[in-house]
Amino acid sequence: MTVVKGTKQFPLRVVRDRPVLRALSYVLFVAVVCGTGYLSYNLGHSKGMAGREQALDDVTRLSAALLTRSNQVAELEQQIENFNLGAEIDRQANEDVRQEVIELKDQLAKLQEDNSFYRNLMAPSGNKVGLSFGAVEIVDTDVARQYNYKVVLQQLAVNHQLLNGYLIAKVVGRQNGAEVTLPLKDLSEQVSENRIKLRFKYFQTVQGRLALPEGFEPERLELEATSTGSRGVTVEKRFGWLVEEA
Repeated sequence: MTVVKGTKQFPLRVVRDRPVLRALSYVLFVAVVCGTGYLSYNLGHSKGMAGREQALDDVTRLSAALLTRSNQVAELEQQIENFNLGAEIDRQANEDVRQEVIELKDQLAKLQEDNSFYRNLMAPSGNKVGLSFGAVEIVDTDVARQYNYKVVLQQLAVNHQLLNGYLIAKVVGRQNGAEVTLPLKDLSEQVSENRIKLRFKYFQTVQGRLALPEGFEPERLELEATSTGSRGVTVEKRFGWLVEEA
């Protein structure tokens, strides 16, 4: 071998070629790599499955808790609804009782009024005798500006005799800023004359329906009753326009 001057010389060693050993080394290397990969995969898969099972457990637990809370909310809502319904029933029952009491009181007042009327009719207090007004009512209707009216006249006496006479009824109010007086015959179809005939022994009721013209605002009802005969008397009375509900 020719050696060039100045070139570094390395020692040489002759090695026997062993192809079988080389092949075994290669196989061992591949086995180690595959084993490591397999172990890594199993370890990762195990951890993944454990995390998945934990997640499923959490979902199951949360779903159960949600169902419990939903049931509790539904129960509370039902309790509130029952409470509101009970309160409404109690309120309605109280209102019904209140209305019934009011009606009974109205009936009692009416009976007491009638009792007083008939008692005074048969035995006048203070030895009063002659012609007098009893109940006077103006009651609202379901038609605008129309009212039912009732006027009761009675004879105060110990020994009642047939009484003859007449009644003049007028509604006084304002229209276009001026005071206006309207006779009952102009307002009610049940009255045809200014003087309404009276003929009774104990009492007489004059009643019907009246309709007020547009623009007329009533203020009072003026009544004048006169009995004829040797002991004839005239009584006058004004009643404010107070309308009762039907």
